[in-house]
Amino acid sequence: MPVPTSVSTPSDHRKGVGLGLALLSALAFGGSGVAAKPLIEAGLDPLHVVWLRVAGAALVMLPLAVRHRGLLRRRPGLLAGFGLFAVAGVQACYFAAISRIPVGVALLVEYLAPALVLGWVRFVQRRPVTRAAAVGVVLAVGGLACVVEVWAGLGFDALGLLLALGAACCQVGYFVLSDQGSDGEEVPDPLGVIAYGLLIGAAVLTVVARPWSMEWSVLTGSAEMNGAPVAALVLLAWIVLVATVAAYVTGVVSVRRLSPQVAGVVACLEAVIATVLAWVLLGEHLSAPQIVGGAVVLAGAFIAQSSAPAKGSGKPVASGGPERELSTPGTAA
Repeated sequence: MPVPTSVSTPSDHRKGVGLGLALLSALAFGGSGVAAKPLIEAGLDPLHVVWLRVAGAALVMLPLAVRHRGLLRRRPGLLAGFGLFAVAGVQACYFAAISRIPVGVALLVEYLAPALVLGWVRFVQRRPVTRAAAVGVVLAVGGLACVVEVWAGLGFDALGLLLALGAACCQVGYFVLSDQGSDGEEVPDPLGVIAYGLLIGAAVLTVVARPWSMEWSVLTGSAEMNGAPVAALVLLAWIVLVATVAAYVTGVVSVRRLSPQVAGVVACLEAVIATVLAWVLLGEHLSAPQIVGGAVVLAGAFIAQSSAPAKGSGKPVASGGPERELSTPGTAA
């Protein structure tokens, strides 16, 4: 008698591809700090590295901006907010933070964003949140206390921690804008929003970073990655093409094949990937309490993001609003 076999459906295949793309996006985003830190230690200012990343990615994405030029007329506020917060703000704060504190710690602090979104929803918008989401916030804050080892009197660089927290706050601004961007009859194409966000972010960073004062000679040499020399241009190419362009595109496509919530949960692996890569490639070792605290932070972020009700359910919100068609995983780093 033949044994029944399961038959995969197109929907299963679609979700499988989406999950794979979400993992690739998390891997690509997670490697940005590991590639950027050697350039910073080689003599480039963190803001200059951010400018190179954003400006390079903006040039690559320019054809998409031309294709979706109607967004400039329909959603100028959304594009400006995305460029200022999700691109310029998040990345400038994150890269400045990793110049002072370990990559893994900076990214784990940034993952307080889901908890901060809940604070915005509860205390600014005065909307109820689910009990599970509140538990996620408590876990995230408690885990952060372990990551920064508060019992040791905050031995980490205080400015570095503040910069990482600034990246989390900028990410909150992106989530709030994304929630608003999903309203209305015509939802903007995420790839178009990303393309214009990069262009606007590059313009803002050009004024702030003043790239004409950059040590351009650093790019012609090599940077040390845990004692091993690596060509600076190779690191820059990774940051622009893989950790920005490929990461954003795969993230957007994964959201379309999965759901913003599921893709967002998978994106939590970005912090794990970044920590492991920094451990292996940069020699940045975390203590046992920091590893446990990082796991608790990610668990809190997981609960906060996965406990949001579906759109139109009428239930209390859990992570800033209903599912966002514009939301992309890994926007932070």
